[in-house]
Amino acid sequence: MSTPYPFTAIVGQDDLRLGLLLNAVSPAVGGVLVRGEKGTAKSTAVRALAALMPEVSVVPGCRFSCDPASPDPACPDGPHAEAAGVSRAARTVELPVGASEDRLVGALDIERALSEGVKAFEPGLLADAHRGILYVDEVNLLHDHLVDLLLDAAAMGASYVEREGVSVRHAARFLLVGTMNPEEGELRPQLLDRFGLTVEVAASRDTDERVEVVRRRLAYDDDPEGFAARWAEEETALRERIAAARALLPGVVLGDGVLRQIAATCAAFEVDGMRADIVMARTATALAAWAGREEVTADDVRQAALLALPHRRRRNPFDAPGLDEDKLDQTLDEAGPQENNGDDDPDPGPDGGGDGGGGGGVPPQADGDRTPPQASEGDDTPSQAPGSAPDAPGRSAGAEQQPVAAAEPFRTKMLSVPGLGEGAAGRRSRARTAHGRTTGAVRPQGALTKLHLAATVQAAAPHQRARGRSGRGLVVRRDDLRQATREGREGNLVLFVVDASGSMAARQRMSAVKGAVLSLLLDAYQRRDKVGLVTFRGKEAEVALPPTSSVDAAAARLESLPTGGRTPLAAGLLKAHDVLRVERLRDPSRRPLLVVVTDGRATGGPEPVALAGRAARLHQAEGTASVVVDCESGYVRLGLAGELARELGGTAVTLDELRADSIAGLVKDVTAAGRAA
Repeated sequence: MSTPYPFTAIVGQDDLRLGLLLNAVSPAVGGVLVRGEKGTAKSTAVRALAALMPEVSVVPGCRFSCDPASPDPACPDGPHAEAAGVSRAARTVELPVGASEDRLVGALDIERALSEGVKAFEPGLLADAHRGILYVDEVNLLHDHLVDLLLDAAAMGASYVEREGVSVRHAARFLLVGTMNPEEGELRPQLLDRFGLTVEVAASRDTDERVEVVRRRLAYDDDPEGFAARWAEEETALRERIAAARALLPGVVLGDGVLRQIAATCAAFEVDGMRADIVMARTATALAAWAGREEVTADDVRQAALLALPHRRRRNPFDAPGLDEDKLDQTLDEAGPQENNGDDDPDPGPDGGGDGGGGGGVPPQADGDRTPPQASEGDDTPSQAPGSAPDAPGRSAGAEQQPVAAAEPFRTKMLSVPGLGEGAAGRRSRARTAHGRTTGAVRPQGALTKLHLAATVQAAAPHQRARGRSGRGLVVRRDDLRQATREGREGNLVLFVVDASGSMAARQRMSAVKGAVLSLLLDAYQRRDKVGLVTFRGKEAEVALPPTSSVDAAAARLESLPTGGRTPLAAGLLKAHDVLRVERLRDPSRRPLLVVVTDGRATGGPEPVALAGRAARLHQAEGTASVVVDCESGYVRLGLAGELARELGGTAVTLDELRADSIAGLVKDVTAAGRAA
């Protein structure tokens, strides 16, 4: 086994280290989600933490790591007789992104359960992680149903496996740590809320600190054991401090004054539900124990707020996490007793060397000033560049204009790909999936995971006499087993092709267009799609954003999108064709949905309309599902977007019909239903 990098040798990253240490002191805090760019020691710190965790005493031979002092009465390997326990190191169990449900929660032998009535259970990763650390790298890429199972087990402290009426339960209490790169996509807000703490990490911009990082890493790679030996004394001291804090934790007093500060802070920042209050209370208590104190102070509450609240304040995926620290200080001053403000506390802080805040725990606010990609409330006039004049109604379509803010986003109608796919699990188009409603049964290929009970009994019933059945039990053989086929929803690749030309450059109209695209991006985020963005204006088209799971990156590109110039519609469609061709090679199971946002006009070059028609028919020939969002406005309408939709073999909707609550869309749907009847 390779020697892990010492936790105490990590340079900087105070927030990351503090978040992990607080969970080591009090696993009830609820785990930590580490957000940051690649190469910032996220995985290194998590793996190094295992060496600091106290050893655990387990029942000999128990696959579920039962504590001999209080064994789990429902343990599948139990009941356990009284016996001396054996000590072992706490485990760090890693959950791969591509793991199956059975690998996570365990697998039940359905064949033996039906024929013999025996609960033959093979433990999964949740059982392995009991009383240790469960680490999920790239948790934002984990399938939603696995995330739900994982967080449910973390919340309840137990894992349940249900297979056609046969169930197994075992204890599953672990320190949950997830790491993610926000550039690769976000977690849903309700899943973010299930992590106790969130810390933001970024590479240091200090030259000396970066030099020290490289120096230590090279020394470790040259001689891992020798490097670890040089840090052994610091590791031992930190391990002893964790054990001391754990022992002190039950005696820490959470006074009514600081409890009122916690409640007032959560109310002031308008977080949803009560989980934030509970997590803050537990975090503040752990901070006091870590500092060696028996009473929680206002400083502990402040530190807890900076760790537990930023990710809970997000109202949509484009909001940057963060807290207004001036507002936080004002809330604490107004709600808390003056004697508990911690000003006279000589303790240097939870990390032993910080200043004021305690050596970490203040999430970086590098993105805190980022303006959300939507218009400010009450602001109808986007800012002008220095020296530029306001747009006039008759401004030339060929002149480039400054980017205009997007209108307020709205809930859109669901656009889906027709047919039945087999792509990654999501929430948009119909697909064959591992989860969903049962639609049939087939013979299993490999291990049986989803039994179709009725089909299995039907297959076994005709052979009971030949198999010598004499009792009440059904004689079932491997050939009788049937796997349930299920239909659910898949995520798609939604490729936006946005007209940014002069024909779309009127500020009010472009604001509405950006608002519509932003609304569709929100919808794509909620339905777990990949998104891409192609824009066209002037003489050419460009890929503003290659297909990615990070819809907030698409929103940022959309926000800064300039307008003006001619309308090379054909170039935009051809560029989209190239993008989709490459993506089909990379991920052939993910079906694309092409969303063209335009008024249908085409200018520039010889025969621009005919060329656009030929480009559109390329997509139709390949069976690409497409929707044209018609942005034409005014009393006189040419209907060019509808003609483009026919060339694509898709449908056209107006901006008004795109709204989920649109009256025009409702009338259109009812009329279509009436004709069908």
